[in-house]
Amino acid sequence: MSKAEPNVVPLCDVLLVLLIIFMVITPLVQKGIDVKLPETQSDSTAAGQPSGLIVLTLKNSDVVEINGTPSELRGLLEELRRLYSARQDKTIFIRALAKLPFSKVMEVIDIVRGAGIETLALIPEYIED
Repeated sequence: MSKAEPNVVPLCDVLLVLLIIFMVITPLVQKGIDVKLPETQSDSTAAGQPSGLIVLTLKNSDVVEINGTPSELRGLLEELRRLYSARQDKTIFIRALAKLPFSKVMEVIDIVRGAGIETLALIPEYIED
């Protein structure tokens, strides 16, 4: 009496086709945020940044710098309102230490938005102490 064994070749073919389909579709399904990075220029000022831009640097949880001038996080809203009250260009660049939690960066972004700044850009570089 002969034993009947299932033919697994069609099953393997179907599994390989499904694997290929998922490998092709997976990169297309990934979602993200469109980011517009600032363009660099070679004719910058001696300090390394073009004149007229305001760069806010987060050093640690309570200290921020506005164009190199130290400021407290508590008085940041009033300082930004004072700086931007007479400016037509309401753009700010924010950079932070890599070791800071992102919640601190989001807190500063909320303060910046509350000061009436319309355009916000994150500088994608790490700053070391």
